[in-house]
Amino acid sequence: MAKYDNPQKALVEAVRQAVLKADKRIGETIKWQAPTFVYKGNLASFYPKAKAHVSLMFHTGAQIPGDFPSMEGTGEVSRIMKVLSAADLKAKSVELKSIVKAWCDQRDGA
Repeated sequence: MAKYDNPQKALVEAVRQAVLKADKRIGETIKWQAPTFVYKGNLASFYPKAKAHVSLMFHTGAQIPGDFPSMEGTGEVSRIMKVLSAADLKAKSVELKSIVKAWCDQRDGA
């Protein structure tokens, strides 16, 4: 994160911590010059060019089981979650945790 250059860096860090705390199975790496969350594959990456908000791209978000209204997109593969502020993150924190858990459970075949 020290080299991550983005005006939303503090909010990115808050989202990062929320994802990492959501499920002990989640790990992270750097891909595409941004933090990427992994568990038996890529779960999500920050979109580094988003400057007005934090944009978290769920690589195969369309396949994550469950109803997640904050995930945007209608395509067959990816979904995006935008976080506009610390208050918005707080409002979406339960849903974000559910997304991470659903991903991990799916990857484990549950």
